[in-house]
This record gives sequence, C-alpha cells and structure tokens, in this order.
Amino acid sequence: MKVTEHIKKANGKTLFSFEIIPPKKGKNIRELYDNIDPLMEFKPPFIDVTTSREEYVYVEKDGLLDRQITRMRPGTVGICAAIKHKYNVDTVPHVLCGGFTREETEYLLVDCHYLGIENVMALRGDAMNHQKYFEASEGGHKYACDLVKQIRNMNDGKYLHDVIEADHKSDFCIGVAGYPEKHLEAPSLQSDLKRLKEKVDAGADYIVTQMFFDNSKFFRFVEEAKKMGIDVPIIPGIKPIAVERHLQILPQVFKIDLPEELIHEVEKCKTNAEVRQVGVEWCIKQSKELVDAGVPTVHYYSMGKSSNIQKIAAAVF
Repeated sequence: MKVTEHIKKANGKTLFSFEIIPPKKGKNIRELYDNIDPLMEFKPPFIDVTTSREEYVYVEKDGLLDRQITRMRPGTVGICAAIKHKYNVDTVPHVLCGGFTREETEYLLVDCHYLGIENVMALRGDAMNHQKYFEASEGGHKYACDLVKQIRNMNDGKYLHDVIEADHKSDFCIGVAGYPEKHLEAPSLQSDLKRLKEKVDAGADYIVTQMFFDNSKFFRFVEEAKKMGIDVPIIPGIKPIAVERHLQILPQVFKIDLPEELIHEVEKCKTNAEVRQVGVEWCIKQSKELVDAGVPTVHYYSMGKSSNIQKIAAAVF
C-alpha cells in the first residue's frame, strides 16, 4: 500500500513510522532485525531504508596508496524486500541522485517494481567527503526534482530509451525531503520552498522533513508551504538526542538550531546515559505536541538503534 493510502486509511489518526540504515557490508542482518522487532508493536505502516552513496577508500598497491570507490552499506532494495517479507510491512527505499547514473536508477526502480515495493523516497543526496558542494555523478541527476520526473515518467511507461506498453506499469508513491529550517545550500526559506514546490509539481506525493527540535519551526514551515500551494501530506521527521556531542554535530552537519532549553538540559548531564534520557523526554514532548496538532505521521530517525525510539513510542502511541 502507498504511504498516502496509509495516511488516508488512518482517517486523521497520527501514524508511527521510522527509518533504518542498512548494516555495513560484512555485518549480519540479524542485528537490524533485533532493532526493528521492539518497534513492531506500534504497528508502523511503513519503514524507510536509507541508501548510501559511494565513498573513496585508499588501498595499498605496490607500496603506494591507490584511491578506489566502494559502497560501505549496499543492499537497500534487498533489505527492503527482506523487511517486507518478514514483517508484512511496506518499505520505502531511498533513491539518490548522488552516486547513481540515470540507468542505474532505472534498474533499481525496475527491481522495486518486480518486488512489489510501491513507495520510494527521492533525494538528491549529500556531497562526497572531498567535495565542498554537491556535484552530480556523470550520467546522473543534479537535482531531486529531475529524479522525481524520472520516477513519474516510469509510472507512465516512459523509460530512458523507449516507451513500453505494459499491463502492469509501476505506480510508485514518491516521497521527497522538506527542510523546516531550510536546506543548508538555500539562500532563504522562501527560495527553498519554491524548490520544494517544483518537486511536488513534478509528481511528489508526500514530504518528510529534515529533523528539527523546535516544533514552532515545523508549524511555520507547514503554513508557508500551504501558502506556496503545496497540498500534499507533510510528515515531520524527528530524532532524539542521544549523546552530548550531538550538540555540536547536529548543527554542524544539518545546519539546524537547537533550543536553548534543550542545550541547557543536556549540558547539566554528567553521563551520556543521562543525555539519552533527556533526549527521550524532549522527543516525547515534541511528539505529543505534533500528534495533538494532527500530523499524518511522526517519523523517527532511529539511526539503527531502537531502545530510545521504543520508549518514545510507548509514551506517545
């Protein structure tokens, strides 16, 4: 079932969903299951599975370091299929511009269609570690809007190199990202909302936001998006703070602000266990306010760990 169909079927009730990261190659999927198992009691209608782009590693060769490309977390589509089979829950693989050609994207989408996966999240992706700004891969898309168009074209039977008349065309429900505090590269929130509107006009069916810690910023974002003519469901994505260094890492990486009250509470903590509890309590408060506001879904960035998400869900859902 499509994400939008799950939302409609809920008839105004806020749903619970979360995102997981594929294990690194060489790791067993059992660890992933162990973190998903405790969250299934809250009946998530869908689970997102992230995709990692390529990265460079240096391998010694003839006494010299040779730079080679690898993917440390492969298997997004396979993991989606495994989760779908094991838990009978819909999965949402993330599809990236960065690190993929248009042809590779088409192959991935064809595999998803064969496997009965009906939802995809279309994302530009991040710059590589050695890049200051995002650069499109050779033969790949530069903007998420163009990726949305490719997925929508495939739904219409239009492939990269031909048009296929088929009885069973793909019918992907397409999610895209939104940024309550604007994308780090956008000059303003309004200009960022214009880019978001372009993605919706290109065929996006719903929006999941970047993490935020101040609900007022999310509510303002939704209000401004509606003024812009964006009328698809907007799902808030949130994450509990888990360690003290998140005070530095999250603003640096995601260009978001943390509320002074939250900073103060974390700084009072003497251990990361105390920080984790502060993060859980703050996220519970955030979640309850979002549910009271009638958001379609509260979507949690679990980062592959479920114990704190389980505590939050138990208090909210």
